[in-house]
Amino acid sequence: MDDKPSRNQGSHNQNKKNEQLDKFRVKNTGKPLTTNQSLKISNDEEILTAGERGPGLLEDFHYFEKMTHFVKERIPERVVHARGYGAHGEFECYQSMKQFTKAGFLQEAGKKTSVFVRFSTVQGGKDSYDTARDLRCWGTKFYTEEGNYDLTTIAMPVLINQDPMKFPDVIHAYKAEPRTDFPTASGAHDNFWDYVANNPESLHMVLWIMSDRGILRSYRMMESWSINTYLLVNEQGTATFVRFVWKPVLGVHSLLQDEALKIGGLDPDFHRRDLREAIDRGAFPEYELGVQLIPLEDEFKYDFDILDPSKFWPEELIPVELIGKMTLNKNVDNEFAESEQAAFNPANVVPGIDFSNDPVLQGRLIAYQTAQYHRLGSANFQDLPINRPICPFHNNQRQGHMRYRIDVDQVNYHKNSIANNTPYTTPPEEGGYAHYPTKVEGHVIRKRSESFNDYYSQPRIFWNSLTPVEKQHTIDGLSYQVGSVKRDFVRQQVVDILVNVDKELANIIADNIGVNRPSGTNVPVSTSYPSLSQANTPKYAYTQKVGVLIGDGFNSNEVNNVLNTLERYGVFVVIISETLGTVTGTDGSELKVDETFLTSSPYLVDSLYVVGGSANNQRKFNADVTEFVHVAYRHYKPIGVATTGESFIQSSAGNNLAGVVFAANNANFGEDFVSAIAQMRFWNRK
Repeated sequence: MDDKPSRNQGSHNQNKKNEQLDKFRVKNTGKPLTTNQSLKISNDEEILTAGERGPGLLEDFHYFEKMTHFVKERIPERVVHARGYGAHGEFECYQSMKQFTKAGFLQEAGKKTSVFVRFSTVQGGKDSYDTARDLRCWGTKFYTEEGNYDLTTIAMPVLINQDPMKFPDVIHAYKAEPRTDFPTASGAHDNFWDYVANNPESLHMVLWIMSDRGILRSYRMMESWSINTYLLVNEQGTATFVRFVWKPVLGVHSLLQDEALKIGGLDPDFHRRDLREAIDRGAFPEYELGVQLIPLEDEFKYDFDILDPSKFWPEELIPVELIGKMTLNKNVDNEFAESEQAAFNPANVVPGIDFSNDPVLQGRLIAYQTAQYHRLGSANFQDLPINRPICPFHNNQRQGHMRYRIDVDQVNYHKNSIANNTPYTTPPEEGGYAHYPTKVEGHVIRKRSESFNDYYSQPRIFWNSLTPVEKQHTIDGLSYQVGSVKRDFVRQQVVDILVNVDKELANIIADNIGVNRPSGTNVPVSTSYPSLSQANTPKYAYTQKVGVLIGDGFNSNEVNNVLNTLERYGVFVVIISETLGTVTGTDGSELKVDETFLTSSPYLVDSLYVVGGSANNQRKFNADVTEFVHVAYRHYKPIGVATTGESFIQSSAGNNLAGVVFAANNANFGEDFVSAIAQMRFWNRK
């Protein structure tokens, strides 16, 4: 049985970024209420009026300040990635990477660097829901001693477009239909699928989104790739192509489509809450940083273009070398000040990290800065506490909205003699940034390389690599989304393009959505890669959430032993009963109830421990337990059954009870149940 993974325990260590942020943290508890000018306030409930029933007065400066600030509290949300959540942490380098890069934070084993991470969805607005089927993104801000380095990644190794010129088009098509402004947080509409059918480069990423990868179980279980191709440059000036990937220590796990839709209504903050609760409990999320490296001379070695962001680099051909681990160990103190105001930009690099000719990367390098100017309202957004580097910064930029840095110099230009030409430039050999001198030649044209034009081989490889269960889930995702398209001809175009990936897949989808089966057949590719299937990911019981369905009169000794075993393996336990308060066992011992059947749901836990017991309304209690069991069983979740809970689940001709563990006559029940929890799903269940 898998034990819990390696993790940091106890309270987090203070890091340099949090030491800096402490200067800006303000605690208002226990302090007098004041205006922004520090004037103490005597009444904060009524406006100033001429008599008790008279009109309001213009001199009410306190009301004016309070209300005018309130109506301006909202800032423009991100055009994409609006809904997200962040946390602080630390990155530790495993080994020196000086052979490939001169980046300071990768020079020696054990080197630690403060980080801030923000996870997000793409399609939905800030107030949408976490579990939507969507692409998920991940920005990491490394606060290095050479300046901030922003590594932006997404939860798939491929992008939906090959050229930045098309990015506004795909996002316009993906977002809510402009006449109606719905659907929310979903691409299940005509515009998006019309775009997919008419832009074949998009099909690859869409298949990933329609697979289990599009509905993650947790941000803690999210794999994420840089997509774009960068350069690492060492002290000798030698460059190497690189793509980055984050590997979650807990493995990569997903929800079922039905669960994702239900949870979206039950708990729109499911992923945000999951991340925050894990950190609060000291179960710090961990991710290993990997690199895939290709020497410059091997640029044309592969049967795909390594600069094409719509193509993945197969791990089986280009191995992932793990170079460090990030641990998220502190939650944000204020979501707006930290997560919402965090501004990422792939152009924020340090010496030793540079850019390739990847066309989408080239476009991204100019898009992010102006987006942050608009969203945060000022060119001075870099000086916000969350965005400020931990090392000093000096330049000749001045003024702008909300400038609170007080530059006391007379000189604000370069070159100068008054200040001895300071601030001064730094030569590359002393740490100044210099772009890698890539040789460039060619005519000025608007045209993409022909090597980008194989649109179907890699989607076919991805499909070949999925297990039968994963394929069925992808069929379900496609059938749901394309089946929501209203125009027959758009649905027909979708299956006509899907046939290039797999004929059987296209035929099934065509039958499901009521259009003609397509002519033609899939591309003749039989390659598959184990790394593309989630079936091969690590699995642990650690931090899985178990709902304990329990009433009064439980077997205290049996239940407490099981709960102690779950706690020993780091399983999160939620006690669920008829009412809040406590439930009492046979020996008088009590357990605190965390949730009721009304406030919880079988969709919100990963497995069940069915204890049963007595309740004031026994009929309703039994019905609620039975409903929880039926839903968990139908979704292939592990179920542990106490000796007092056997009446709630019994074998029959219609089920095989795969993944159901019984305590009766089983001295090893606790360990067996933990093993089942670690398995997570029992796809052979009937």
